[in-house]
Amino acid sequence: MNIEERPDIDIRRVRDQPGELPDYRKLRRAMDNGAVHRVGPGAFVLTKEWQKLSRLDKHRLNVIEAADRMRHPALISHFAAASVHGMDILGSWPTRIDVRVSTGSGGRSTGLIRRHAIGIDEADAVAWRGHRITTPAQTAIDITAVSDHVLGVVVLDQALWANRPGGPLASIDEIRMLVEQRTSAKGSARIRRALDEATSLSDSVRESQSRVLIRRLGFPTPVLQKEFALSGGTVRTDFYFPEHDHVGEFDGVGKYIDPKLLAGRTPEQALIAEKDRGDALARLVRRLSRWRTPALRRPRELYDILIADGLPSTLAPPPRSLFQSR
Repeated sequence: MNIEERPDIDIRRVRDQPGELPDYRKLRRAMDNGAVHRVGPGAFVLTKEWQKLSRLDKHRLNVIEAADRMRHPALISHFAAASVHGMDILGSWPTRIDVRVSTGSGGRSTGLIRRHAIGIDEADAVAWRGHRITTPAQTAIDITAVSDHVLGVVVLDQALWANRPGGPLASIDEIRMLVEQRTSAKGSARIRRALDEATSLSDSVRESQSRVLIRRLGFPTPVLQKEFALSGGTVRTDFYFPEHDHVGEFDGVGKYIDPKLLAGRTPEQALIAEKDRGDALARLVRRLSRWRTPALRRPRELYDILIADGLPSTLAPPPRSLFQSR
C-alpha cells in the first residue's frame, strides 16, 4: 500500500537549526503580518505557499508534523489517517489529530490530539513514520461509524474509488470483512446503511454527495460514469438516467482553477472546452442538467433544477429553508 508523502512545501523548523537561537520577535511579527503560517510548535511555512495547498494537504501536513513530534508511538486514525491516505471529505477538516487508544486506557483529548477509545488491537493498521496508521478500509469504517450518512458514503466511496491515480485504496470485500470482525456495536447501523450505498464509481466527494441527495429527493437511480462517444473522443458523465435519456453533471469549479486539472490550459480554455463538451452531449441526449455546490447545500435548488429539466420525482419538493452546511 502506497501512503501519501507530505505535500511539496518548504517547512522551516526551529529544531533543524541546532545551536542557533531563533529571533522570536521577528518570527512573531511575521506571523502577525501574515507572512508565515505556523503548522506546529516550532514549525512554519510561508503563508503564500500554505494557501496553495488543498484543505486535504493542509491537514496531512499538520498530521505529519504532529506525528514527528510525538514522544511515544501512536495509532493514527479517523480523519488524520484519511488525509495521509489522500481520502477527501466534505466540510472542514478537524483542528486536532485523531488517534485510537485502548478502551479504558485513560487519558484525555488535548488541544492537539483527539483520542478515540475504541481499541487498538483489532484495528487494521500498518507502520508509518515510527507509528501505526489505520488502513484506508479501517479508516473509512472508523469515520463512517461516527459520522452522518452522507459523509459515511463519501469516505467509503473515496476508499473504493476505481479511477483514483494508482488504483483504489480498498475493495468492498476488504471493508466488509473488517466490518464483520468489529467487536463494537457502536455505529454498526450507520456503517451498514452507508455500505449499501457506497460505490467505486464516484470521482469526487461532490459526486458522492449528489448521488445521495438525488435519491433522497425521490429521483430515479442513475447509471454512473456512462460513456458517450463525441467527435473529440469518449467522455464519461457523472449521472445518466436511461429511462429518461437524461444526463446529470456536477460542475465543480476545480476544473477551472486547479493547476493539476487544468493540465497546462488557462481557465478560459478549460471553460470553453467544458462548454463545447456540454453542447456536444446535449445533442446526443434528450436532456442535460448541471449543478454546482450551492445546489447541494440547498436541496430545493437541485430539486428545482432537475424538475425543470424534465426529470420526474416521486416526492414533493423539500422546503426552501432546508440547508446543508457542507
